Amino acid sequence: MSPKKLFSLAIVLLVAGTTACAPVMREQIKPGDPNFAPVSFQELRQPAPVDGSIASSAPGFTLFGDKTAHRQGDLLTVLLQETTRSSKSAETSMSKEADIAIGNPRLFGRETSLGGLDLSIAGSSARSFDGEAEADQSNSLNGSISVTVSEVLPNGLLRIRGEKWLTLTEGDEYIRLSGLVRSDDIGVDNTVMSNKIADARIAYSGTGSFADANRQGWLGRFFNSEWWPL
Repeated sequence: MSPKKLFSLAIVLLVAGTTACAPVMREQIKPGDPNFAPVSFQELRQPAPVDGSIASSAPGFTLFGDKTAHRQGDLLTVLLQETTRSSKSAETSMSKEADIAIGNPRLFGRETSLGGLDLSIAGSSARSFDGEAEADQSNSLNGSISVTVSEVLPNGLLRIRGEKWLTLTEGDEYIRLSGLVRSDDIGVDNTVMSNKIADARIAYSGTGSFADANRQGWLGRFFNSEWWPL
């Protein structure tokens, strides 16, 4: 076997040894993540109300006002209408040439040599690089998800979080969302648009055999990564 083939085989074996366990070590996403779970029942306990003849301090009792989310534990429906599109292209070209020439050394104005040997040096080098990349990506997400108010900040902003899981034939699909909402952006029907959420974290993905079939293998990911020398 030629040295070139041996070198290529060594690289493949090295990559196989270091990344073979990658699919096993990949985190498995499951329902019930505490970062998206509703507020616990213990946190929603209210002191015993003291009823009066005109007003009451019981939770949810109000003579005037709407029923939109404004307290910890309230439900809020988020209308997902996300559309993104990006396009980018880059092109790089670089070249460099160098020439060097050193004649025989001169002593007292006359060229010298060593036993008649020519001591002059001449050389040249050239290198070039051409690179081109282009990306065009568009995404769209429409739907709705009901979340809970996990915290009411001192300035009145509502911190929301929640997740929705759909069990399908070949796996699960899920939507996870968290962020900050202004009470003024909540509609009378207790809904808010997703583009009104600050510090939004929206994830839509899936698990199971269908999602795995759309995932590139570890060897293909290596050849398309920056670690591949070619």
